[in-house]
Amino acid sequence: MTAVHDRGILEREDERLEANLALITQQFREGFKAVNRIGRPAATIFGSARIPEDHRAYRAARETGRLFAEAGFAVVTGGGPGVMEAGNRGAKEAGGLSIGFNIELPHEQGENPYVDVSLTFEHFYARKVMLVKASEGFVLFPGGFGTLDELFEALTLMQTNKVLDFPVVLFDRDYWRGLLEWIHEGPLAQQMILPEDEKLLFVTDEPAEAAEIVLECYHHRCAEVPAGAAKADAQ
Repeated sequence: MTAVHDRGILEREDERLEANLALITQQFREGFKAVNRIGRPAATIFGSARIPEDHRAYRAARETGRLFAEAGFAVVTGGGPGVMEAGNRGAKEAGGLSIGFNIELPHEQGENPYVDVSLTFEHFYARKVMLVKASEGFVLFPGGFGTLDELFEALTLMQTNKVLDFPVVLFDRDYWRGLLEWIHEGPLAQQMILPEDEKLLFVTDEPAEAAEIVLECYHHRCAEVPAGAAKADAQ
């Protein structure tokens, strides 16, 4: 039902305009209320829904969630299986607050059992806002198009100063190496981004370092330091 509904909303002519506007407004309202209930700083963990429990990324995300919880942070994920489950699981096992902002999909996205505060969205755009709004930083584990979408959404928001700069941490150097090389040799080399834009990303292979980058930035209020140079629009 949701996939069909989304397709209808994205049609140029919308026969259910007022009903769709009301539904989208309600989803944003419920999302804002859920974020307000968190009541503490949080980090958002992204990554594939398809990895099993014995995968290295699952183990690392679980450890990262635990470290955030022990530092007093809530852990926010997309609420599904795989990396999302691992991050929520680590936080919950450590006695922390575990948040899941889920999405209705025709396959693969059931809610994981390690969530304390849960909200399921019908539309990606409302959900994406909450994943950013709740967070002091991002840790992205290996994932597919959804993870890449979240990555570039966050980078665009920071580059254009729609949100204040805060850390975006990529976990697993080998996995992200090709993308980082392309960014350096493509958009940067052709002056489509600025050198400081490339520095918005951190890369690590250690859960402790991933968590520490976000925590260090938060405690030193680096997210409140205005960007030095004006940035061109991301186009």
